[in-house]
Amino acid sequence: MSAPVRVMIADDQALARTGLRMILEVEADLEVVGEAADGQQALLVAKDTHPDVVLMDVRMPGMDGLEATRRLLVGGDQDPHVIILTTFDLDDYVYEALRAGASGFILKDMPPEQLVAAIHTVARGESLLSPLITRRLIEAFVQRPPAGTRTPPPGLQQLTPRESDILRLIARGLSNAEIAAAAFVSEPTVKTHVARILMKLGLRDRVQVVVYAYEHRLV
Repeated sequence: MSAPVRVMIADDQALARTGLRMILEVEADLEVVGEAADGQQALLVAKDTHPDVVLMDVRMPGMDGLEATRRLLVGGDQDPHVIILTTFDLDDYVYEALRAGASGFILKDMPPEQLVAAIHTVARGESLLSPLITRRLIEAFVQRPPAGTRTPPPGLQQLTPRESDILRLIARGLSNAEIAAAAFVSEPTVKTHVARILMKLGLRDRVQVVVYAYEHRLV
C-alpha cells in the first residue's frame, strides 16, 4: 500500500480549517500534516511538514495565499502542489495564483468527495482545469487581457510544429487520452511531447501551459 498523501491546510478561518480537516481525516489515504492561519505561517509549516498538497486560501491577512504560493513554488523538486481555495470563481486572485504555479482551484462549497478527488488529482501531478473551466478562463481574460504579454518569448520558437499543436490541445483543457485521439498518436507519445513543451518553455505544469497559451494568444 502506498503512503498517504500529505496535506496541509492554510486558511485564516479556524472553522474552515476544522471542517476541511474533518473531511480529510476520514480518508485512509490522506493525512493532514499541518495547518496555517496566514501565508507566513503556511511557509513555516510547509517547511517543517513537507506536504504533498497544500490547500491554500488566497484571501488571508498579512501575507496572502497568492504571495505564499509564489514563495512555496520556487522550482525545486520537493515543491508541494498547491490547490487554491476560493469563494470567488475565476477572480483575479485565482488567475494570478495559477500564473504563480498553483495546480488549480476549488470553490469552498465543493462537495467533500470532489475535494478528495481533487487532492488525489494534483498529487499525481495532474491539473484541475477541465475543458469547461479552461474555456471560461480564456473567455474571462479575452475581455480583459493582461498587460505586457503581447510579444511571445523566445522559448516558443523552440517548439516543433507537432509540439505547437499539442500545446494548443493542452490549452483547451484536454486530457492525454483526448489529445492522443485528436492528434492520432499514442498516450506515451503525448506524455513525451508534454514533458518537452514544459522543459522548453520553462513551465511547471499543464495549468501554466493554459495560462501561457492564453496570454500569448495561441488559442
